[in-house]
Amino acid sequence: MMRTTRLNRFATATLPLLLALGTSAIATAQGGSHAQAPTPHMKSVAPAAKPSKARSPEAVRADRVKSFAGIAKKLNTTTDALQTAYEAAQQANPKLTRGQFIAANVLAQNLGSKNAAITTQAILDGLKSGKSIGQTLQSLGLSASDAKQAQKAADQDVANAKKAAKTSPKAQSPATKPSN
Repeated sequence: MMRTTRLNRFATATLPLLLALGTSAIATAQGGSHAQAPTPHMKSVAPAAKPSKARSPEAVRADRVKSFAGIAKKLNTTTDALQTAYEAAQQANPKLTRGQFIAANVLAQNLGSKNAAITTQAILDGLKSGKSIGQTLQSLGLSASDAKQAQKAADQDVANAKKAAKTSPKAQSPATKPSN
């Protein structure tokens, strides 16, 4: 009987301890009382776009004019003249891109002295009819390989003009020149 009493005392003393440990182990396994609530699974959303400042058409046009700065020097014209010509060409062909317009001008300058049929307008007309620049040059008398070579040279000229425009020092306005 003594043995049963000891066992009963042991059981009554350790049972709450075992229950507490078991409950603690279960709570820990489930995330415990300090666990955060699970986050819902949602698609990430891009941050809200910053409200853009409304720009006047004149400001937009001024930026576009500036983008012709490098190539205008190569073509011996002004940025305003190029922008005006581009706007007129785009009225005639709404699908015309700035790149195509610039390429047409550079190609006409590079090839016009060798072939009088190759003019900016002739290239723009070919683009308007749905031809590529290469197809247009071929229809104006160049071979396929000469047209490809001319396009590569024009692309290089445009890249060099952009690079020169970025690296050339900005001219100081009279108001910002240091006085002596």
